[in-house]
Amino acid sequence: MDSWPRFFAERRLRPQLALARSKGADRLTLQDGEELCEKVAAFFVDGHPVPSLLHGDFWGGNAGMLPDGTPVVFDPACYHGDREADIAMAELFGGFPESFYAAYREAWPLDSGYEARKTLYNLYHILNHFNIFGAGYLGQAKRMIARLLAELRG
Repeated sequence: MDSWPRFFAERRLRPQLALARSKGADRLTLQDGEELCEKVAAFFVDGHPVPSLLHGDFWGGNAGMLPDGTPVVFDPACYHGDREADIAMAELFGGFPESFYAAYREAWPLDSGYEARKTLYNLYHILNHFNIFGAGYLGQAKRMIARLLAELRG
């Protein structure tokens, strides 16, 4: 797609919301999720992300080192998108030392508004976890949607 915000709403959030409907998510959460999808572009008013090759499932469990210390990543779910999506997931599920994030930010600082976009990007993963692993993730998804909508309503 030619619009990253539209891609994220249409190809990431909406499919997870549709699955969540079939998994028993409540009507209000789904309505709020749809409202959020309609407003995703508002998180990108200061610019457009440079398309980057993303790992897609970037957390400490999918990283390691060869015997000589060379870092490797595995189990990719690659696509092109905003680099912040991978950093957000790495922060969500952890497994990387603070020095990793500091080195990343030194090499390529994150854009303003990252904290809100981090919640947006991680909502996708939390909805996915709700759909795969069950109700334990629904409360977190609800709080994330509420936080994002509150951010937009100012």
